[in-house]
Amino acid sequence: MALQSRLPEAVLEELPRELLDLSDAIAALPAESRAGVESAYANVVDAVRRRRRLLSLVQEALAQLRLDVKYLMFDLDVTRRERDELRQQMDDVGDPNDN
Repeated sequence: MALQSRLPEAVLEELPRELLDLSDAIAALPAESRAGVESAYANVVDAVRRRRRLLSLVQEALAQLRLDVKYLMFDLDVTRRERDELRQQMDDVGDPNDN
C-alpha cells in the first residue's frame, strides 16, 4: 500500500530528498506518535523554504550588484578617456610652440 503525501506537489519539488524521506517515515508512524512529530516537521519545512527564498534573494541581489559594477567600470573607463582627451586638447591649445 503506497502512502499518499500530505504536501502539495510544488512543495515536494523544492524540498530536499531527506525531508521527503522523513515525511514518508512520519506518515508511517502510528497516529498518536505522528501528531507531535508533524508540527516539528512542518516547522523544519517552513525554515527550509524561508532559507531557500532568502538564498534566492541574495543570489539575485549579487547578480544585480555584479551588473552594476560592470556598468560603473565601463563608465569610469569612458570618463577617464574623456578626461585624457580634454587634457590633450587643453595642452594643444595652451602650447606656445604652435605659432
